[in-house]
Amino acid sequence: MLGIPCLDTVRTQTETAPQRRESLLTRWIHRAGFKDERDFVLRVVQPALVGMIDGTVSSLAPIFAAALASSSRTALLVGFSTALGAGVSMGWSEALSDTGEETGRGSALVRGAITGGMTTLGGIFHTLPFIIANVHKALIVAGIVVAVELFTIAWIRKRFLEESMRSSLLVVTVGGLIVLAIGVAIGSS
Repeated sequence: MLGIPCLDTVRTQTETAPQRRESLLTRWIHRAGFKDERDFVLRVVQPALVGMIDGTVSSLAPIFAAALASSSRTALLVGFSTALGAGVSMGWSEALSDTGEETGRGSALVRGAITGGMTTLGGIFHTLPFIIANVHKALIVAGIVVAVELFTIAWIRKRFLEESMRSSLLVVTVGGLIVLAIGVAIGSS
């Protein structure tokens, strides 16, 4: 032989070459019945992200306005009612916005449930600190919770929508600050 590997040797090396392992998320996506990650993003991540962004950002103004104008208890009640009301509204809107047949976005009912649930969670997380009776302490804790929520949203955008972390943090923070400023202005008047 002239130092050229025979066909059987090449075939054996190719067949025994280490296969690239799928990530845990990729395996879960396939087991859950999604074709691929794009399908998962379209049917789950995007509706969840819309809900989380809406729940986190839109509820800032009424919750912080109530806290500044009144008390922790009032902010807690306003926060719960805002989160639950917004969850129903966003879930209903998403479910009625498209059947999923034209866009391939999946079941309207499932998307509506995902969007509504995440909207509620987005508003509930920074409402919970108002269980603390001292409104000033509750505002500090709520601010920290909002920062964590906005960071989480930015990370999800980076991971699944391939946006840069810097760009995502900037966009979600600016939106949050605008709504927060509205709440502070109204609550302080």
